[in-house]
Amino acid sequence: MQFWLTLLVVLLVAGGLFYTGRSRAFAITGGDATVLHSKPEFHGGMVLIAGLLPAIFVYVAWLVFYRYFADSSVTAQLATELSGLTALEQESFLRGAFNLANGQNVGNVSDAELKAIEAYRAFNGAANLILQLVLAALVLGGGFLAWRQISISFRARQFVEGTVSVALIAASGVAILTTLGIVLSLIFESLNFFQKVPFFDFLFGTHWSPQSAFEGAGSEASERNSEVFGAIPIFAGTLLITTIAILVAAPIGLMSAIYLSDYATPKFRAVAKPILEILAGIPTVVYGFFAALTVAPFFRNAGEGIGLSVSSESALAAGLVMGIMIIPFVSSLSDDVINSVPQSLRDGSSGLGATKSETIRRVILPAALPGIVSALMLAISRAIGETMIVVMAAGLSANLTINPLEAVTTVTVQIVTLLVGDQEFDSAKTLAAFALGLVLFCVTLMLNVIALRVIQKYREQYD
Repeated sequence: MQFWLTLLVVLLVAGGLFYTGRSRAFAITGGDATVLHSKPEFHGGMVLIAGLLPAIFVYVAWLVFYRYFADSSVTAQLATELSGLTALEQESFLRGAFNLANGQNVGNVSDAELKAIEAYRAFNGAANLILQLVLAALVLGGGFLAWRQISISFRARQFVEGTVSVALIAASGVAILTTLGIVLSLIFESLNFFQKVPFFDFLFGTHWSPQSAFEGAGSEASERNSEVFGAIPIFAGTLLITTIAILVAAPIGLMSAIYLSDYATPKFRAVAKPILEILAGIPTVVYGFFAALTVAPFFRNAGEGIGLSVSSESALAAGLVMGIMIIPFVSSLSDDVINSVPQSLRDGSSGLGATKSETIRRVILPAALPGIVSALMLAISRAIGETMIVVMAAGLSANLTINPLEAVTTVTVQIVTLLVGDQEFDSAKTLAAFALGLVLFCVTLMLNVIALRVIQKYREQYD
């Protein structure tokens, strides 16, 4: 309720600032807005930005540093009670008191905790009052200063567009910094892992059993761990399931795209394409249930009927269902690319006497090749990153096999498995998840690079 009330107040204030600036711009011209350097809407936007932007910065800074100020204030007031505690105990004490202070009910607590709760609540009350006064002063002061700047020759448009440009650059910077942070965290934690397990033993080892990891320091621990963190079996399982998925999705998706773009009637296309794209909106856990309860038993029973031994959790079941899941990625993107090929190429091929099938094979598909390759690379990346279907249909066994009828596991499944449960963050078992994540990142990056190279090499320019 408080969030919606705050949002309503912000919207009302923003609307008031915009209306005030716009009305001021009209007023100084006597109603003839054509004499203004910038439109009245830009003057209203300038007043809105000048009033809200400083207040937003202060509010965000307060959210970032609020806990630090609150803990410092309470620590100063309870110096005697906290003097006998270690730094870790103080942190735990303050965290508990803070949570209780922001909750509804306070049960049986000690006198020190009760004092801390009262101190937090007193700080919250005073801080909220001061924050509201500061924000109100910034909004009124910034809005008034901008309001006074409004004149016929004032360049409000440049101010508003410059502010928007800075906001867009900041948004791009956040995306870049986020990516950089993810990459650096993977690299640093992976380096910690490779101090415990040799790099080549991890990358080329053939036995994966992280539950047998030995914790400790020295050559004995490193030698023991190098024997149980061989990632070749899970790389092989990932490749096997992804290959099965692409063998299912690529031909079905591409043929569906060709039919919808060149053979289907407009009425049928308008119905069939949205229905096909519904597959992309089905949660992966539903696909997992379908694979585990329907597809896997079907393959097992069919295998028994012809004398084959099929595991109840198999790469074939997971790959088939995963292929069905990624069909829309191939179909929809390929359909858009094929439709973007100019009609003049189709007409020219027909004018030379080619049939429709010859036109598709020799003209349209070569012209649409870069986009089709990009669609396939996106589908492969999606298949490599899938987790739930593999957990429910292929299992957790790290078997080094190319037999699709046996149980295998993938990189993403092992990452989830390694990070589940209570364990030390700096253990080899936990750090292995970051090493697997780094390998997965490098593989998807390589796929993107390949797609870009194909696009650059085969891209056609049309008038």
